[in-house]
Amino acid sequence: MIRLAIAAVTRADAEDLLRFEAQNRAYFESQINARTPDYYSLQGVTEAIEAAIDDAFDDKGYQYLLREPSGHLIGRVNLRAVQRAHYHSAVLGYRIAQHETGKGYATEAVRLVLDVAFGRLDLKRIEADARSDNAASLAVLRRNGFVQYGLSRKSFELNGEWFDRFHFERHALG
Repeated sequence: MIRLAIAAVTRADAEDLLRFEAQNRAYFESQINARTPDYYSLQGVTEAIEAAIDDAFDDKGYQYLLREPSGHLIGRVNLRAVQRAHYHSAVLGYRIAQHETGKGYATEAVRLVLDVAFGRLDLKRIEADARSDNAASLAVLRRNGFVQYGLSRKSFELNGEWFDRFHFERHALG
C-alpha cells in the first residue's frame, strides 16, 4: 500500500519546508552535522530550493519531498553527486520527521526514490552510507536491497565524537 507521495522540491514548497526543517532541527542535528544558522529563514530555504532546482537541471542532484496523502510533509529524500560518464551513479540521503519515525516511511521513501533513480533517471548504481550505530538506517538500506561493501573507521565527526560508517550500494536490476 502506497502511503507516501514523492515530488521534486519546488519554489512553492519554501514555507512548508522551512517549517519542517525548523520543527525537526534539534532531532536532525543530533544525527548529522548542523546546517548553517542562515538556512533557517525563508530566504535561506528559498536559496537552497533554487540550488536544488539548478542541480536537477544540470543533472547533478535531485531533491524530493515526501508527503502523506493529506499533503503533510513528513520527510525528504535526495540523490546527490550524480555521475553520468562511466559510473551512472548517485549518493542517497534521506530524513524523516522525528514524530514520524518507526512507521516504515523511510523504507518506503527509499523504495520510491530508487524507482525514480533506476527508471526515469536511468542510473545504474546508488550508494549510501550510515553510521555503524544507526540500526534504523542500516535496516532501511538492507530492506531496500542495499549491500554493504565497506567500512570507514572514525570517518564522521559530530559534536566532537567520531563515528564509523558502513558503505552500501544498490544496482539497477538487469
